[in-house]
Amino acid sequence: MDLLITTFESVAVLLGIGLIGFLIIKRKLVPGNIIGLLSPLALDIALPCLIFVNLVNNFKPQESPIWWQLPLWWGFFTIIALALTFLFSLFSEKKTKREFAVSLFYQNAIFFPLAIFAGLFGNESINISFLFIFTIFYPAMFFSTYFLFFKKTQKIFINWKRIIHPVVLATIIGLIIRLSENQNLIPNFLLRIFELLGAMTIPLIMIILGGNIYVDFQKKGKIHTLEITKFVIVKNMLFPLIFLVIILLLKPVLSYPIALIIILQSAVPPITAVPLVTERVNGDRAIVNQFIVGSFAFSLISIPAMIYLFDIFF
Repeated sequence: MDLLITTFESVAVLLGIGLIGFLIIKRKLVPGNIIGLLSPLALDIALPCLIFVNLVNNFKPQESPIWWQLPLWWGFFTIIALALTFLFSLFSEKKTKREFAVSLFYQNAIFFPLAIFAGLFGNESINISFLFIFTIFYPAMFFSTYFLFFKKTQKIFINWKRIIHPVVLATIIGLIIRLSENQNLIPNFLLRIFELLGAMTIPLIMIILGGNIYVDFQKKGKIHTLEITKFVIVKNMLFPLIFLVIILLLKPVLSYPIALIIILQSAVPPITAVPLVTERVNGDRAIVNQFIVGSFAFSLISIPAMIYLFDIFF
C-alpha cells in the first residue's frame, strides 16, 4: 500500500505543477509566448545538468553490472511498443490515425519515471541513473523518426542538433567519467552549479506543459470524446498490462530495476513535445493535445495501479 500511495503522490505532484503552469498563463502572470523561450532552458540546459550530476555522483559501474544491458532493453521495449502502436492504431478513426499513433508510440520517457523514482527511492537512487542510461538513445530516436508517422507534405530536414542532443552528450560524458573513475577531478563547486540547474528540470517542464495546454485549448476546436476515450484505454491501461505480461514471462532473465523501468515506460503518458512536432508536419495539433490531457489526467489513477500490480506479481 505504501508503494501505491507514494506513486500516487509523485504523479499528483507532477500534475499539480502542470496546473500551476496552466493558471500562470491563464491569469496572464507572464506572457503566453514566454513558454517557447523556457523550453530550451529546461531541455537543453537543466535536464543535461541533472543527468550529468546524477551519473557522476551516484552511478557506480562496479556495483551495477547490469548497466550495459539497459540500452539493449530499451531497444526491445521500443520494438514491442512500435508493434503495439500499429496494432491499436487500427481502432482509431481514419482522420486521426496518424496523431493517434504518434501519441501512442512516443512516451514521456524521462520526467514521469524520474519523479516517481525520486519519490520511491530518493533523489540519489541508482535507479535514476539506470533510467538515464536506459533512455540514452530516446531523444535521438524521437527527433529523427516522428515525421515518419505522417505523409510527406513538405521536405523534411533532419536537425542533427536535436539528434545529438545535450541530453545524449551529458549521459555519455557522465558515463565516461564514472567508467574511467575520474569523478574526483571535477571541482565540487562545478557539480553544485550543475545540481542547482538540474533541480529546475521537472518544475520547468511541467509549468511549460500546463502553459502549452492553456494556449492550445484556446483553439481546441471539436472535442473528440470517443477518440480520447479509446486513446486513454490503450495508452494508460492496455499498453502497461501487455508489458506486465511480457516482463513476467521474462522474469528469469530480467532484473527488478530494468523490469520496473519497462513497466513505467509503458504506463506513462505521451511525451510533451508531440503536439509541437505534429504541427511541424501539418498534423492536427488540437487532437494530439486532447490525447495528452486525457492521458495525463487518467495517469493519476492508472500509473499507481500498474505499479501496484507490478509489485504484486514481480
